[in-house]
Amino acid sequence: MTAPRAPEPFDAGGSTSRPVAVTHVWYAAYGSNTHPERLGHYLAGGRPPGGRRDVPGCRDPRRPRRSLPLLLRGRLYFATESAVWTGGRAFYDPDADGELPCHAYLLTLSQFSDIAAQEMYQDPGQDLDLTQVLTRGRDRLGPGRYETLVCAGRLAGHPVLTFTAPWRSTDVPPNPPSAAYLRHIAAGISATHGWTAHRTATYLASCPGVHPRWSVPEIVDLLAPQPPGAGPTGPP
Repeated sequence: MTAPRAPEPFDAGGSTSRPVAVTHVWYAAYGSNTHPERLGHYLAGGRPPGGRRDVPGCRDPRRPRRSLPLLLRGRLYFATESAVWTGGRAFYDPDADGELPCHAYLLTLSQFSDIAAQEMYQDPGQDLDLTQVLTRGRDRLGPGRYETLVCAGRLAGHPVLTFTAPWRSTDVPPNPPSAAYLRHIAAGISATHGWTAHRTATYLASCPGVHPRWSVPEIVDLLAPQPPGAGPTGPP
């Protein structure tokens, strides 16, 4: 298993000049998108296991050119209500203390733009203007969840980008995730970073919105192989 990497820090001073044209970016995926199967549905279209809606996919459905484990500074937390999974959604607070285990995918600008559009419940098809996020580190595209772009730095010559909500983790009430959603996230983190089930469960149990609804043993149980036709384990 490749050791997780951290991106070169973003220059908080920024620049007023227009950045060099970007053709590829690292998408620092967290939440359910750490799982390659989930990302595959955003690329090619379809409905992930446990999800409640289809996604259209990207203009370019090819697999990422590269992928690797990545650690970002910040915190994973769960809030609002997911229309896809039910229960709380995963968000990233880049200003909080802690670490966020991600799965970094090297994508074209069009692929990243189309994934962002699908997360925002918009139709894919238009490339994002990255000027603001690459010069200032943030770009608020709208008021809703996943409508704020974050640049976490650079890696191997490409910017590391992700998206989250405009608010802080302390600004919204926590909401625990559903079993299917938490299982997908746990499986993605464990596979990407090579963590044991217990380490993955301990990390997730520390995230706002997870405890006390989900305990470490219950999250470990979610990672156990499920018999055919079995329903989700843990709290309903």
